[in-house]
Amino acid sequence: MKVSQIMRKAVITDDTVSVKQAAKMMSSKGIGSLIIVKDGKIVGIVTEKDIVKNLDKVDSKLSSIMSKRVITIPQDAEVEKAAEIMKNNRIKRIPVMKDSKLVGLISITDVIGHTGNEHIDDGDFFLN
Repeated sequence: MKVSQIMRKAVITDDTVSVKQAAKMMSSKGIGSLIIVKDGKIVGIVTEKDIVKNLDKVDSKLSSIMSKRVITIPQDAEVEKAAEIMKNNRIKRIPVMKDSKLVGLISITDVIGHTGNEHIDDGDFFLN
């Protein structure tokens, strides 16, 4: 299965938006990340984890907390490739590209729902 078959809409903003505004935007849309775009190019990504880690910077611009190293995937890549990239880079979301343009976003939840890896070993869970 191709990434394009399970991707969802990516929500974009610019790096001048405040952390507080970004948190409100993410909350109102029920999403876990924003893609930061400047002059038509991806310059960063902000996730709910970034917001939580920077609650003391709510009036700062997103440029001060965003991850600038954004890993992307082509829309015609296989979902298993997306899973491999997420695992190897310890990330949960990947912007999807077509001809250097952002066309969507794929999350770990999307991947888990479509990889067909339903078998889980007992050792895959950690209980307290």
